[in-house]
Amino acid sequence: MLKLVIGDRNYSSWSLRPWLAIKQVGLPFEEIYIRLRDSKTRSEIYKYSPSGKVPCLIDGDITVWDSLAICEYLAEIEPSLWPSDRAARAEARAICAEMHSGFGGFRHSMPMEIHASKPFDGRTAEAAADIARIIAIWESCRCRFAESGPFLFGRFSIADAMFSPVVWRFLTYAVELPPASKAWVETMCALPAMEYWRAGALAEKGE
Repeated sequence: MLKLVIGDRNYSSWSLRPWLAIKQVGLPFEEIYIRLRDSKTRSEIYKYSPSGKVPCLIDGDITVWDSLAICEYLAEIEPSLWPSDRAARAEARAICAEMHSGFGGFRHSMPMEIHASKPFDGRTAEAAADIARIIAIWESCRCRFAESGPFLFGRFSIADAMFSPVVWRFLTYAVELPPASKAWVETMCALPAMEYWRAGALAEKGE
């Protein structure tokens, strides 16, 4: 059975991405939860991940670290995680890579903190530019693929998983969205897996 090592649901945006992907396609897996920001965190993670970071996927004698690499590995098991059309698949990969490596101002100024409400915090000029770019991506995808389903490329894909932490960030920081993007956020929030993740994040607050 697959094993997925993750960190706190409230803070670990990188853990959410492959966790959501694996949940959405229904692959059986064992979840290994490691509490972050603890004196034993790093030593516990190194038991599984050579990078010393979460998430980390273990499949027998294969170990995959890094969120996007894990999602790619899962797509080799379940190809439906990428759009079937070659052009759409190429675009999905491109925006996933952009999400993976970009938006530094947004990440730094507006970190994921699901159980918080900070409507007036973190809106630097760089973060605002990143927000505009993210919304442009969402609007473009939903404009062209709306007839195929409610997700970025119609049906759920790795693209939705990679942008899923942004859903929580936009809610935490009360980012206003145009209709198509707002509808996608609502679709994502309604997923049982996302509801489960949020409940876990809220439970961590009281621990």
